[in-house]
Amino acid sequence: MAVLTRLFPLWAVVVSLVAVLRPAPFVALTPAITPLLAFIMFTMGVTLGVGDFMRIARRPAPVLAGVALHYLVMPLAAWAVARMLHMPPMIATGMVLVGCVSSGTASNVMIYLSRGDVALSVSISMLSTLAGIVLTPLLTRFYVSAGVSVDGWGLFGSIVEIVALPVMGGVVVNTTCAGLVRRVEPVLPLVAMVSIMTIIGSIVAGAAPSLATIGPLVLVGVVLHNAIGLLGGYWGGRLLGFDEAVCRTLALEVGMQNSGLAATLGRLYFSPLAALPGAVFSVWHNISGSALAALWAGRPPRGGNA
Repeated sequence: MAVLTRLFPLWAVVVSLVAVLRPAPFVALTPAITPLLAFIMFTMGVTLGVGDFMRIARRPAPVLAGVALHYLVMPLAAWAVARMLHMPPMIATGMVLVGCVSSGTASNVMIYLSRGDVALSVSISMLSTLAGIVLTPLLTRFYVSAGVSVDGWGLFGSIVEIVALPVMGGVVVNTTCAGLVRRVEPVLPLVAMVSIMTIIGSIVAGAAPSLATIGPLVLVGVVLHNAIGLLGGYWGGRLLGFDEAVCRTLALEVGMQNSGLAATLGRLYFSPLAALPGAVFSVWHNISGSALAALWAGRPPRGGNA
């Protein structure tokens, strides 16, 4: 099962290709996108306990630095890349959404493989997710082109529904039914992976008619955006004086996004094209994160305990 989940980038590419060639079954699954994403966030919640919240209070500096770098670097980078590549308004909006969401849940696995600080990763992921309830709609409204209407309150309500409530529900279940959670926990990564692949397939299928013309542009934008995030997180940590293990953690926490949420919000509030950058980012950041994890795995961090 672990092997299957580690091959997520391969499965995501395969699903995307099938969705382009046979879009009808994936388009039929479109109504399931929002519940599937809420379920993914619930699975994140059931891995969290009171100790995870306490860890932030005991070690606030690197956690706050990670969240601050995340919401400073990624939205600005998305806006700058979209402007530099002269992206159409809806694609640019999708790029901004990717930049304004919280860090991705897959980052925890990549950081473990990279010999980073896994406990710090969990804390940053959790705090960025909670902060994103407010920051995602605010930053989206700030960075999206003036010619595109943004329903800030609608975005906020959807994030509460899709992210906040499922995560908190998961924490409650983990606290009250720990034994049951431990029994089902081994299969949760696989279930989450299948859910996110369904989301990717549905979004790619919805945008399939436009892929030939805008697909390469979106891919270039996503690769640049992700690279800026990885570099910004790592060197931001260096400038702040953190050790190597923390810098690796910050690189992956800043560079990897909850792109499934971005894609879902793009589809709900803008258009299928606005969802495309999130779908492409979902595939690419797992490829780049896996490559970086493989590179760092053979290089023990200097000055850290990981």
